[in-house]
Amino acid sequence: MPDTPHPDDTTATTAGVGSTYRVQVRPGFDLDATAGLAGYLADLGVTHLYSAPLLTATPGSQHGYDVVDHRAVNPELGGEGGRQRLVRALRAAGLGLVVDIVPNHAGVARPAANPAWWDVLRRGRASAYADWFDIDWDRGRLLLPVLADTPDALDDLKVVDGELRYHEHRFPIADGTADGTPREVHDRQHYELVDWRRGDSELTYRRFFAVSDLAGLRVEDPEVFRATHAEILRWAAAGDLDGIRVDHPDGLRDPAGYLARLRAAAPGAWLVVEKILEYAEELPDWPVDGTTGYDALAAAGGLFVDPDAEADFTALDGRLTGRHTSWQDLTHDTKLEAATRLLAAELSRLAALVPELPREQVRSALAELAAAFDVYRGYPPEGARHLAAARAEAGRRRPDLTAVLDEVTARLRDPDHELAARFPQLSGAVMAKGVEDTAYYRWSRFVALNEVGGSPAHFGVPPAEFHRFATARQVRWPASMTTLSTHDTKRGEDVRARLAVLSELPGRWAERVADWMSRAPLADPAFAHLLWQTAVGAWPIERERLHGYAEKAAREASVSTSWADPDPAFEHELHALVDRLYDDPELHAELTAFAGEITPPGWSNSLGQKLVQLAMPGVPDTYQGTELWENSLVDPDNRRPVDFAVRRDLLARLDAGWQPAVAADGAAKLLVVSRTLRLRRDRPELFTGYRPVPAHGPAGAHAVAFDRGGAIAVATRLPLRLARDGGWRDTTLAISGNSVTDVFTGRVYSGSELLMHDLLSTYPVALLAPTDSVSVEAAA
Repeated sequence: MPDTPHPDDTTATTAGVGSTYRVQVRPGFDLDATAGLAGYLADLGVTHLYSAPLLTATPGSQHGYDVVDHRAVNPELGGEGGRQRLVRALRAAGLGLVVDIVPNHAGVARPAANPAWWDVLRRGRASAYADWFDIDWDRGRLLLPVLADTPDALDDLKVVDGELRYHEHRFPIADGTADGTPREVHDRQHYELVDWRRGDSELTYRRFFAVSDLAGLRVEDPEVFRATHAEILRWAAAGDLDGIRVDHPDGLRDPAGYLARLRAAAPGAWLVVEKILEYAEELPDWPVDGTTGYDALAAAGGLFVDPDAEADFTALDGRLTGRHTSWQDLTHDTKLEAATRLLAAELSRLAALVPELPREQVRSALAELAAAFDVYRGYPPEGARHLAAARAEAGRRRPDLTAVLDEVTARLRDPDHELAARFPQLSGAVMAKGVEDTAYYRWSRFVALNEVGGSPAHFGVPPAEFHRFATARQVRWPASMTTLSTHDTKRGEDVRARLAVLSELPGRWAERVADWMSRAPLADPAFAHLLWQTAVGAWPIERERLHGYAEKAAREASVSTSWADPDPAFEHELHALVDRLYDDPELHAELTAFAGEITPPGWSNSLGQKLVQLAMPGVPDTYQGTELWENSLVDPDNRRPVDFAVRRDLLARLDAGWQPAVAADGAAKLLVVSRTLRLRRDRPELFTGYRPVPAHGPAGAHAVAFDRGGAIAVATRLPLRLARDGGWRDTTLAISGNSVTDVFTGRVYSGSELLMHDLLSTYPVALLAPTDSVSVEAAA
């Protein structure tokens, strides 16, 4: 787990942010609908609403990360009036606001919607906005990958109302260039329309990863920073904004400089960055409050995976797939593919910065270095170590490139060389596309670990390792976010919690999945293993949702089909397999029975990891809807509408004294979420420290407990093994001896040793607080 130094204490502030609730504000659930949640969120116990991006995005955008106009709130969300109504509603409920911002890129899919991009297309380098975007003007016209992959695509061009049109696409025409045929007009423009396949290899502007509809911004330019941040900073100055979540800082040319400028412009804001930390990586010494919590997700979720099962799952995957592949070799290959195919345009741009060496050899050397980089990108001072390790690994794999690798690495070590500034932007994109969006769909050993910020090669997190992580976090990054689910997670938290149960019965799972795969085979056995795990983790799931997941996941894996070249035969076979899960009575019954068998211990894991995440050091976030059982898969499945009426009703019943069973529609999870968040909000002094609390006795290894400075969280690990070994028996938990109350049940305990079987007789978790600090409502 990351063990990160904290920057100077004067640079970070929580701005009163105690906890957040993430809402996907979007067309269909706009700012007024979000304002209607204020009362519920206050009752839930959160202190701040955490919103998706609010600035004007591409019309119809369901996520808001494709901003087209930084000057105003998205009119499809309700515009400035809607924002002001939201702020008033939040303030009336005693809540604050945290907003997501997108400094790295802007939406360009519909040029007419983006005034700056439209002007660049119309005027070229003479545009006042030419320096806004990271464009390589020296390579000629600005290439736009919108044409069909046919030789006569340009024949479909038209000139309509003073614009160049290609089907639904609209483009401006430069002054004085409108005469002649559409093809002649096109050839006079500052841009050139090219087929979409050329986009990955020849584009002249930096993109967000490999998404050509998102053009890189140059926020390192003070003027661009001011123009793109003026509206957000106006909200902060007016007191309407308490926190800022910075999307993808790794994509920026100078993240440290950018964050210093942002901190200076919003000194009182809680500032967190979507920085994905690899295993044991440290957060750079930035003037921020921490990350968006993927490091905490990996630590909290890993607690509920049995490390002893690693060898069994490795052997199983080898038998099912017919091969043994190491995580290191797999990710090297997928990252190399990403660098040389998906990001070929970016790679070529970097290779051109070393004109004195053979271009193809430089491309190969840079691609190998990016594939060997063990983190998203390097930052001083650790960056030098990561670069040295990458150089050694690249040399081992490609000894024929030794001389070129040495020359390229020397330039990467020179902070004044343009290559040193741009290569980190490539390495981060290579990691994201090669690992998150490809390897996670190919590595099928145990998919509960295939998560953003996770480390599939590290099988579980023992309690001692978690305690070290949490202790360091309390000291160094106490205001960093914690989370279990986001719009970017590959599977929802409760799906992963149920899948963790498989680590407790590797033999039984091996028998079941091998039988299913033999009776319902798929040409790609590795993907079949991934699909069967996902199905049992999310079951029961609507047929169309599993179809959508299976197709997206298979295309992301890019083995038997892909986004660029879908294989109709394989995809037909894949969809037929999904249908068999529903239409074959025997398979359906067996899958339902097995999922039902692992669901109760999965609920135990869900409650345990949720309590750990909410109570551990940091500012806990709850992703929309996850206060109940929630079986979402990857985006867009995890952006589905949430039934807040059901949640309001269940919360009211809990507050009226209802004590739900663990299986009651997720109400037990809502109990854990609401009571933990309320205690954190109402008694923050109980959450100012961190100390592991030992459990003694025959089942002590099944407990994870910690004292936050008065509040003690207790959770059950590996519940199936616990039951097989005879339960808690005489296992006890050592506490201070003062009277404490479990806020989930209202039971009062005293003495220095609590019997675990008594403490956890109702729920597999407990949250103990000094009895005199627990209100009747909190313990209701």
